[in-house]
Amino acid sequence: MEVALEDALAALGKSIARWTDTSERIATAIPGLSFHRRGETTQPMSGMYEPSICLVAQGAKRVLLGDDKYVYDERHFLITSVDLPTVVQIVKASSEKPFLGLTLKLDQREISDLMVDGNLPSPRPRQSSRGMVIGEVTLPLVAAFQRLVDLLAEPKDFPILSPLIQREICYRLLVGDQGARLRQMASAGSRSRQVARAIAWLKGNFTRPLRIETLAEQVNMSPSTFHHHFRALTAMSPLQYQKRLRLNEARRLMLTEHLDATTAAFQVGYESPSQFSREYGRLFGDPPLRDVTHLRRVTATEMD
Repeated sequence: MEVALEDALAALGKSIARWTDTSERIATAIPGLSFHRRGETTQPMSGMYEPSICLVAQGAKRVLLGDDKYVYDERHFLITSVDLPTVVQIVKASSEKPFLGLTLKLDQREISDLMVDGNLPSPRPRQSSRGMVIGEVTLPLVAAFQRLVDLLAEPKDFPILSPLIQREICYRLLVGDQGARLRQMASAGSRSRQVARAIAWLKGNFTRPLRIETLAEQVNMSPSTFHHHFRALTAMSPLQYQKRLRLNEARRLMLTEHLDATTAAFQVGYESPSQFSREYGRLFGDPPLRDVTHLRRVTATEMD
């Protein structure tokens, strides 16, 4: 079994390598499926994880969510059940053995349908209430992903076979060691679903002032209960979550739209440029101008 899994991962890695020969990230023709390649380890970078499964064929990546650390590699996948702002670092990669991985966005409706229509075994006991968990890679799961990747060479088969294979992947996850976390994510009326609704509101309204009482009322929870479950799921308070969204967007505005720090700060909802600069430096390690200048230099070097 061990040898079979190693061979399956090696084959999947070769498939990903073929599609990412000249790029670090490829959004494939199959909606929600993307490939990732990196020929060296990286510095920690802030980013957002969407509801998805991340599988690694070669290498390893570390994700920081609040004070929690998650490392996933060839034997461990990462599941994210809600949108989470994180700090990400590739910790195992080289030019000879690059990091090779894939991400597949999870379809909550598909998971819900399987829970209703399928005779699923009882889930294993759930160990964590976090919206991010590590699970053990299995041969059937890798085999299903390989079939999905192989479909890229047969575009005419996408409409019929891709939904079937993705349904199988969801099934494998639901009956696996982290199936309970996915079931909670898809259960209407669960605390996770209520917090997910609040997160969706925050993502669309992060520039607006945040009143916990109002947001808690929107998702039918008391402020104290809402605050408790929000932190349990995301490892941060609603205010910290909003701050991450604002700072990530400000960084994007400065990097890609060439806004100055003060303009970016006001645009994402800050009233004090000095407060923005302090909080930006705490999250990204440098004040805005120095950080963005460094990022542009790194990007220019990678494109040479």
